[in-house]
Amino acid sequence: MKNKFLFIILISLLLTSCAGVGSKGIFGTGVSVAFDPRSVGTQIDDSIMQKNLSARIILLDKKYLISVKSKVLDGRIFLTGKVDNPEEKLKITKMAWETQGARSVRNDIKIKEEFNFKQSAKDLLITSQLRTAIILNKTIKATNYQIDTYKKKIYIYGIARTHDEKDEVIKEAKEILDVKDVVASILLVKNLRIQKD
Repeated sequence: MKNKFLFIILISLLLTSCAGVGSKGIFGTGVSVAFDPRSVGTQIDDSIMQKNLSARIILLDKKYLISVKSKVLDGRIFLTGKVDNPEEKLKITKMAWETQGARSVRNDIKIKEEFNFKQSAKDLLITSQLRTAIILNKTIKATNYQIDTYKKKIYIYGIARTHDEKDEVIKEAKEILDVKDVVASILLVKNLRIQKD
């Protein structure tokens, strides 16, 4: 009886872990497909571009798996992360431009410096504070945004439903203590090539 009960619990845990509950979405793009203002076709195109670029960057050097991130929104490519020297940054930028379907490339990759635990912890805190603020703000669709912080400089990528929402996201970022600058790469739904009906 006891073994049967443990077996049922184990099976139920395994089965419930099969269904994802994160905000990554079906294609892993950071935006839930159901709530994304882009058409499904555009989402698929962006996802394919992002996976293609990520694979080519990793083939260049495996260390980029962790140190470089890419995001594709409506054919626009955004790059963040850290590399060892300027030549690597240029190679990755060139790769991004060579991606089929790329409309523009925004490169916010930084050149590495010595690791600073205090700075990294502060950047993580800033990112967490902003993520919490936009989740709690009912006028902002939080799943539409990706946030990165480097040396107290916040990089925000995403799609705003309205100009007011875009302004609200930037306002929330600027209100966080110790933020030096906010770099917002936020597209408006009305400026997307193809929108959901």
